[in-house]
Amino acid sequence: MQARISNKILVIAILLIGLGGLFAVKFNPPKPVELESGFLFPEAFELAPFELVDQQQKPFTNANLKDQWSLFFIGFTYCPDVCPTTLNKLAAAYPELKKIAPIQIVFLSVDPKRDTPEKLLTYVNFFNPEFKAVTGEQTQIFPLTRSLGLTYAMVGEGDNYQVDHSAGYVLVSPQGTRVAVFKPTAALGKAPQVLNQALISDFDKIVKSYKPK
Repeated sequence: MQARISNKILVIAILLIGLGGLFAVKFNPPKPVELESGFLFPEAFELAPFELVDQQQKPFTNANLKDQWSLFFIGFTYCPDVCPTTLNKLAAAYPELKKIAPIQIVFLSVDPKRDTPEKLLTYVNFFNPEFKAVTGEQTQIFPLTRSLGLTYAMVGEGDNYQVDHSAGYVLVSPQGTRVAVFKPTAALGKAPQVLNQALISDFDKIVKSYKPK
């Protein structure tokens, strides 16, 4: 009789320990990843379907995002400051980013009227021939930029119009989902930019903590 009571007490104790573990997980969840220059979205977001063309005149679709990370930046080749500055900085950061995980840099031109694949080829090769430069019809570009959380608008009239556009980067997972955004900081008299050291550090944190669903 005494043995049965002891066994019951032991079973109850084990159950209580198990429940304690569950409550600990529930009320003490893992700490969110703290980024220096970026924001990690709470949930991965599926990108709108798109059909673009790259600088080699090859199709660039959602399928090209699979099995590697993608860092998107939007702009146009006639951009006087933000785009060349950004692409130059990304070219410097690229070797370190590749050491962390397979990644492609995707420059998305939102000015298809002037930015032909031939123009994009010459432009992006100046910074890094491995970078992707893509564009397409506005009916393809706009839904994609919206799902990336980036914006742009044509300003001015005639052939010398400019394009106002977001200066941040958006990180897309190897599953083709939007994961994080890296926001630029603006120094007095300089174009807004994401600091390379912060970008590299944040990318490393994201890759180590990322769990695809």
